[in-house]
Amino acid sequence: MAYYAHSRPDRPEAEWEPLDEHLSHVAEIAGDFAKWFGNDSYGRLAGLWHDLGKYSDAFQSYLRQVTDVDATCEQFRGRVDPSTAGAQHAARSLSAPANRILAYCIAGHHAGLPDWLSESEGCLDQRLRKKLPSMITAPRHVLEQASPVLPTFQWASADERNFQASLFCRMVFSCLVDADFLATERFLSPQRSDARVGSSIAVEDIDRQLTSFLAAMGDRVERTEINLIRREVLEACVNGASLPPGLFSLTVPTGGGKTLSSLAFAARHAVKHGMRRIIYAIPFRSIIEQNADVFRQALHRLHEDAVLEHHSGVDLTAETMRARLSAENWDATLIVTTNVQFFESLFASSPSRCRKLHRVAGSVIVLDEVQALPVQVLRPSLVLMRELARNYNCSIVLCSATQPAVQHRNGFDIGLERVREILPNRAAVFNALKRTSIEHAGSMSNVRLANALSEARQALCVVNTKGQASAVFDLLPNEMSRFHLSANMCPEHRSEVLSTVKLLLARDEPCILVSTQVVEAGVDIDFPIVFRAMTGLDSIAQAAGRCNREGRRPRGRVIVFEPEDPIPAGELRLAAATTRELLNEFEDLLSPQAVDAYFTLHYWKRREEWDRYRVLDCFKSNGELDFREAADRYRVIREEQRPLVIPWGPRGRALADRVLGGEPPNRQLNRQLQRFVVSTYPGIWDALHAIGATIISGEQWAVLVLERLYDQHVGLRPPKGDAGWDPDELIV
Repeated sequence: MAYYAHSRPDRPEAEWEPLDEHLSHVAEIAGDFAKWFGNDSYGRLAGLWHDLGKYSDAFQSYLRQVTDVDATCEQFRGRVDPSTAGAQHAARSLSAPANRILAYCIAGHHAGLPDWLSESEGCLDQRLRKKLPSMITAPRHVLEQASPVLPTFQWASADERNFQASLFCRMVFSCLVDADFLATERFLSPQRSDARVGSSIAVEDIDRQLTSFLAAMGDRVERTEINLIRREVLEACVNGASLPPGLFSLTVPTGGGKTLSSLAFAARHAVKHGMRRIIYAIPFRSIIEQNADVFRQALHRLHEDAVLEHHSGVDLTAETMRARLSAENWDATLIVTTNVQFFESLFASSPSRCRKLHRVAGSVIVLDEVQALPVQVLRPSLVLMRELARNYNCSIVLCSATQPAVQHRNGFDIGLERVREILPNRAAVFNALKRTSIEHAGSMSNVRLANALSEARQALCVVNTKGQASAVFDLLPNEMSRFHLSANMCPEHRSEVLSTVKLLLARDEPCILVSTQVVEAGVDIDFPIVFRAMTGLDSIAQAAGRCNREGRRPRGRVIVFEPEDPIPAGELRLAAATTRELLNEFEDLLSPQAVDAYFTLHYWKRREEWDRYRVLDCFKSNGELDFREAADRYRVIREEQRPLVIPWGPRGRALADRVLGGEPPNRQLNRQLQRFVVSTYPGIWDALHAIGATIISGEQWAVLVLERLYDQHVGLRPPKGDAGWDPDELIV
């Protein structure tokens, strides 16, 4: 009897894929992937055994009966289970820990890494006990394999070893699922597979082109004091690239040229130490879009796909086929992504999210604004960083203007150790780039705040809530050159406003901008005066980075005030309370000493919250690893919000019409819609739908059809309160 891995619909069996060829192909690819973390034998064996269940009469009979390309998917009732057999064979025939590691990977390669024990029949314990309907008839040369040795690791202290095992298992799993995807695609969709072979950009190409671009830029720019300091920062990054791989910090004030300088370090460091890619992980999408554009400009002479931008806001229809395929498994040399995508993927269990993880090995990882990591997942995040640097040939660069947020010290024993600062004279650079003075104005009502803004020619006001931003904006005279930014505006709308603001500032024309925190990260604007509602010290530093950014004035003014509206409970209120404690202790609220004191109070003393959701408890001894539970518990952003499509402008209206016209959801449409979406809390979403302000199309998208609720200045004017309000209570 001939055994096949995949059929071709309506084609003779002679054109089907032999099972032994598929297993050999997957084993070869997965083994090559695992070489980057020194454990190719695990990858090879996972590939060789992942579909052992297809060596059964039941599966082959099923394959001949249905002859569809979906025949290997297990989520459909009644289909034959082809993966449990391989998991059982690994568990029985191998020694520990390889038996359990490969059992997890093989059992989960279709449906996702399972928990060891749960109420579900899909947990690994149940799968290993499952009675299969028929015997496996795989050849002996496939079944009889030597057990891989213990992973060639530097082992951590006992309390981190279980996590080390879980990450190693995820990495092997990633090698397997990516290899299986690629091998299957090669057989079933050869044209799509061929499209993956495109750019051959190497880190050497990026380093060479970036060096040329920076040299030309240095010759063009004016030799101001700030530009000379930026050149000093760049030189420190290039010189520091020769340091051995590991953990680094780059502490540069806002406006100090951190974006391109950190890329210069990453590219030169990768070249010096044989690393293969650069990954930028950034907390805010506004920074991602801006940084990706900066990188594309610098690398424009390379291939059009030199920068892979991977986040929910990317419009893949504007990307090449190569870029769209690369986003599936991060097969690119320079990747710009979000903290959510990066960190949550490394704690994920699904094949689609884990598929790219093996590409992280051998990378320089730049974590921008690292202090933005939520304290509630701080410990698992730091354990992950340590392990990537320790055993996966990664260097990690912690970028921030408010270091040292995550470094080890007395009282913060989970912090990262042996972190080397790239900028040797950072204190001198901070002093040279000090362009603002911080003032504390006490309490300011919205009316008083609006009056102060009305008296200014150019000013930025940053508040803590969308409600206060719209309230202050409404108090400004209509005849003023006034603008508003908040997350109640769709990204396309915000981009239009920012473009106008930048143009007015460049022309030195009047401009008043009232904004929420969306303006504080990655937005390159320069105001002489900034008003900032009381908040955490790191956010005040971000606001100060939008004040006198280019040093055109002797000093910019950053005025911190107590807002009329209560500061929202939770992290924001705690951060503001910590800042208040420091107001009378430091003459310079943004000095390294003040920043250190801030994190001591706000971050490091909250020991009980460092792993609030007990992510690390999911990884127990004896190989009992609960992958799905860990994925559910680890969330960088926990507040669930629902997307609302806004028909903003001709393009937004056209997309909304496509949704309302019943076009089925697809990846390309979803990506385009992201530029025209406002995320709302469930109570507001439900209230809008209850009054007929929205129409839900299918199960995914709601479209705002009562367009008067979307203001041309402030965006969505949602119902007051949380839920259940009638139309008369709408702010219109």
